[in-house]
Amino acid sequence: MKSPTRRSLNLAGLLCCAALLGYAWYVQGVLRIDPCPLCIFQRVGVAATGVLFLLAWLHAPNGWGARAYGVLIALAALLTMAIAARHVWIQHLPEGAVPVCGATLNYMLDVFPISDVIRKVLTGSGECHAVSWSFLGLAMPTWVLIAAAGLGSLGVYANFSGRRR
Repeated sequence: MKSPTRRSLNLAGLLCCAALLGYAWYVQGVLRIDPCPLCIFQRVGVAATGVLFLLAWLHAPNGWGARAYGVLIALAALLTMAIAARHVWIQHLPEGAVPVCGATLNYMLDVFPISDVIRKVLTGSGECHAVSWSFLGLAMPTWVLIAAAGLGSLGVYANFSGRRR
């Protein structure tokens, strides 16, 4: 049995990212669970990872080009993992240690410089502490952390050891 090609593995990564984002929008639009600012940052990380998988799939480079995509995908996945890990940590803080709910992300983007918005979002707030969805006992940020680890591993495997054709 032949091993999957680099291109098919990158397509699989792209489809996984699209499925994650599709489910996030389903949860927001159909289940009416609004994302907190950290959730939105995680979506951006998954989308960036998906775009890199898309580019790697379309470009289908060989040699150092493939390895460059592997590194970029891994970095995007690691950033997503860091944001998700921060969110998981905030969700596990004791009730009194969590800051109060803050302004919406749209408001902060309108009023503050982007560096202040990023710093404020990553500190977390009350809406990031609330667990409004879980599956098998794990909240959504934990699943994003697991998925990002898998996507980063897939990106490295596909672009460092995957067959070109």
